[in-house]
Amino acid sequence: MKLASHGCIALLLALLSAPLCRCAAVPAAAPVPARPLRLPFTYEAGRNGMFNGGVRAILQDRDGNYWFGSHFEGVCRFDGERFECFTTADGLSDNQVRSIQEDARGTIWFDNGVGISSYSGGVMAANTARRFDATDAWKLAPGDLWFKSDGVVGFNQFELAPGVYRFDSEGLNYLTFPLPLERAADAGYSLTGICRGKGGRVWLATYEAVFGFDGQAITVIDGDRMGLRKDGKAPHVRCVFEDSAGRLWIGNNGVGVILVDGARTALLADLCADAANADQSLLRVFSIGEDREGCIWIGTVGGGAWRYDGRTLRQFGERDGLTTTYVMSIYRDHAGDLWVGGEGVFRFNGTSFERMH
Repeated sequence: MKLASHGCIALLLALLSAPLCRCAAVPAAAPVPARPLRLPFTYEAGRNGMFNGGVRAILQDRDGNYWFGSHFEGVCRFDGERFECFTTADGLSDNQVRSIQEDARGTIWFDNGVGISSYSGGVMAANTARRFDATDAWKLAPGDLWFKSDGVVGFNQFELAPGVYRFDSEGLNYLTFPLPLERAADAGYSLTGICRGKGGRVWLATYEAVFGFDGQAITVIDGDRMGLRKDGKAPHVRCVFEDSAGRLWIGNNGVGVILVDGARTALLADLCADAANADQSLLRVFSIGEDREGCIWIGTVGGGAWRYDGRTLRQFGERDGLTTTYVMSIYRDHAGDLWVGGEGVFRFNGTSFERMH
């Protein structure tokens, strides 16, 4: 038998080491965009089928964290990577969060369905210290915070009459609304919304009226001033907002949006023909805000969000990326971007909405 030559051996080794086929190079797959993290809220109805509005409050704190307060399921903080959530088991006074504020020291405050809570130094706690010895000592300062009475509605045995809590460096002090005696026991003056306006002026919405305080005097905008009584209607105020031009927008559950501009008062339907022809959801308004272009945004129950540019009205819904039909909160972050909350949290990109959480 003949032995293979060195040349044959080299050829055989080359063939064995060669690839089985010469395939075209396959380009690397494009990275799949990460799906935004979803809030761990279930959005399920509450006890006895009670309506769940989802995300009722949004705040971006001074460190850039976003806080999202829910209707029944506590509050969550998002630091850009993960959520940290808090309920009554973690020190929150109640699992309903109606508003979120930050004080000058960076403490985050929560106006709960029952009580008031705060977060500082990694600790969530219910705040129980109150003062009731100066209920008519109304004051206004740049860093003060405002909260509703302690109960879900009405007032308790310590508060004695409809009013609000004001927080300053001395703590929480209860202030009563200037109401005639016959209305001093009316739960209709329970707080439903808070807004800071020009010069630090504070607007306090209640079901029956809106109270404005500029540091000197209290202005009362009731059903008569809103122009409702003459038509046999009644206010049911759910939110109030002062825009960059100083105009006051009042959102009602039942009669829609009312504009108070100096001595002039008008329904949105009187300002814009589109509003008169809109669906009935525009009558159920629970949140109002303003974008960087000066357009007014209106959050409804049942009809998503509406934008009013001063001339025309446009509805935003599922076709625009806004998959929640109820919008309980409208918020502008530090960059001026518009966020809305309901069943999820969405950010407006200038033409449509993107679900963020």
